[in-house]
Amino acid sequence: METRQHFKNSWEQIIFAALPNNIRNIIKAIPQRLLSGLEEIRIREGRPFTIYSYGDVYFISPNGQPSFNPAEAYYITNYDSQKILQLISNYSIYALEDEIKNGYITLKGGYRIGLTGKAVLEEGRIKTLKYINSYNIRISREVIGAADKVLPYIIDKNMVLHTLILSPPQMGKTTLLRDIARQLSNGFSNFNGIKVGIVDERSEIAACFQGIPQNNVGIQTDILDACPKAEGIVMLMRSMSPNVIITDEIGKFEDIQAIEEALNTGISIITTAHGKNIQDALNRPVLANVINKRLFDRILILGNSKGVGTVEAVYETKNFTNILKSPIK
Repeated sequence: METRQHFKNSWEQIIFAALPNNIRNIIKAIPQRLLSGLEEIRIREGRPFTIYSYGDVYFISPNGQPSFNPAEAYYITNYDSQKILQLISNYSIYALEDEIKNGYITLKGGYRIGLTGKAVLEEGRIKTLKYINSYNIRISREVIGAADKVLPYIIDKNMVLHTLILSPPQMGKTTLLRDIARQLSNGFSNFNGIKVGIVDERSEIAACFQGIPQNNVGIQTDILDACPKAEGIVMLMRSMSPNVIITDEIGKFEDIQAIEEALNTGISIITTAHGKNIQDALNRPVLANVINKRLFDRILILGNSKGVGTVEAVYETKNFTNILKSPIK
């Protein structure tokens, strides 16, 4: 039986199984320096084959060479697009209908494929997608130890502080959150492991495949996969007695209501939201409500001054003092 760690070290094996041979061969020819930092493979029918690596976008030629000129790229055909759909669904698109209506599927190993096409509605809700022609293959990577330098700021006297992590997209929020969950659950020097609950609405933190987490989120962690945040927080409170609940990208008023309910029961909350800084967050009504109420003890700001995932600031919210002396990568 292949282990979870084997899959994490063999993304090519899993991703290639979802791609037609010609695209596999193009990817194999991409320079290793770009494959090492590969973040996304973007496949859009009738448009250039594109990858994102180390934060930059590259158009990929038929022989695997990167370029900043889209005219030099391989252009995705209808055959490519339809073949990918057949492969990821094992030639039975209806078997994945429940996942497809959410706009993505998760492969073994935690690799997620986002999908777009025409939404099919039923009673005003998305039933499924058809005419799927665009794919975003995200290369999930665990960074064990990513939370080492921030844990002293979110734990005080063995108590986990209510923490909000702010950053623009693709600055490492989820990677940081994943390692925080692992370390709080497993325990570390001078901190005994505690019960962690994860509401993984977008299946990115734990990256469950058929219910089993493909990422290492800790031995005392319970996961609600593909569950809306507000409902999931309440479910975990009622059924799993967590010490801390972790979730990603709050943005609705019902999320805040559920968080307040959890805080009132003594459960710690660690979550993330989009925002370049506190002022940017204050311009968003939901986040402004959170910040002005001082629901969180600490606010961490992520950026890229020292590379993607740099912790730029850590605010103590009683008086919004930045207690971080200098950015940490």
